[in-house]
Amino acid sequence: MKVLFVEDEAKIANFVRAGLKELGFVVDYCDNGDEGYLRALDHEYDAIILDIMVPGKDGLSILKQLRREGRNAPVILLTARNELDDRLQGLNLGADDYIAKPFFVEELAARIHAVVRRSVGERQNLLVVGSIKLDRITREVTCNQRAIELTSREFNLLEYLMRSPGRVFTRTQILEQVWGYDFHPNTNVVDVSIQRIRKKVDSIDEASWIESIRGVGYRFRKPEST
Repeated sequence: MKVLFVEDEAKIANFVRAGLKELGFVVDYCDNGDEGYLRALDHEYDAIILDIMVPGKDGLSILKQLRREGRNAPVILLTARNELDDRLQGLNLGADDYIAKPFFVEELAARIHAVVRRSVGERQNLLVVGSIKLDRITREVTCNQRAIELTSREFNLLEYLMRSPGRVFTRTQILEQVWGYDFHPNTNVVDVSIQRIRKKVDSIDEASWIESIRGVGYRFRKPEST
């Protein structure tokens, strides 16, 4: 899952980002509300985590404006324990959940999964294209009903491609969406990861679901194109 994390306290931000990435999330981070609001408008996120007290637009203002714009991505508010009024106001503005500081990253991850389940429903969390089935909640992948063991990054990459069968993604797009902005655009991590996924899938099904588009990037093939 790709999440937007808006938090200005560096220690909390670094701890949460590292923890969520270890749990398989792709984390897009910023430390002020103005930038956070613009990113929430310009990108699609599975969930948004907002600290209420951030520089620029505060978390409640961001939430209010996003809901006015019709943006329905689940929002989790980060609050201090004594901010009851803010929590109530946030829920009334359309927040899906809140978590009080301090908290465990594992609890935050569980809450993210919970709000996403409520938001999109269990059926939409199951991606099925051809012989491949991918469960975004349990993070299980099968090919012809046989389990495929993927790393967290491989899972995120496969999910990203399977969301839009037939659409061609450039390496830069894949890097930004799956790896974030921490990698040099000339790195070959995308190609290496694609090769590893192909090897695992092709050992079960030789249909070559992930196609290379020379000079451009990759796409997950539509079943009807066989």
